[in-house]
Amino acid sequence: MHEGPARIAKSGNVPLRPGMILSNEPGYYRGGAYGIRIENLVAVREQARPPGGERDLLGFETLTRAPIDRRLVVPELLDPDERAWLDNYHAQVRADLAELVDDETRDWLIRATALI
Repeated sequence: MHEGPARIAKSGNVPLRPGMILSNEPGYYRGGAYGIRIENLVAVREQARPPGGERDLLGFETLTRAPIDRRLVVPELLDPDERAWLDNYHAQVRADLAELVDDETRDWLIRATALI
C-alpha cells in the first residue's frame, strides 16, 4: 500500500484495526521491460482465535471483484495452494457478479473465471 496511515511495511507505524481498507498490490517488474501488478482492495476483519492461540487475530477480506487475466498466468508454475486460491477467487467473482450483468458480459465472465 502506498498511502497511509496504515500499511503493511517496515515503515508502517499505525496498528491495523477491523474495518480499515488497504490495497494488496503484489507485482513483478523486469527492469526496462515490463511490470505486472494485481491490485485488490482488502478489508481488515476480526478472526477467531486459533486453537491453542494466545490471542485473537486479524485477517483480510478481498473486496475487489474483477477477474485476474489468466493470459498472464503460467499454470505450471502454480503450486496446489496457489491454484486453489485463484480458482476460489474466480468462483467468488463469478458468484457475486454473474446476476448483475447482461448475458454477453455474463458469458465473458464465465470464460474469464473458469478453472485454471
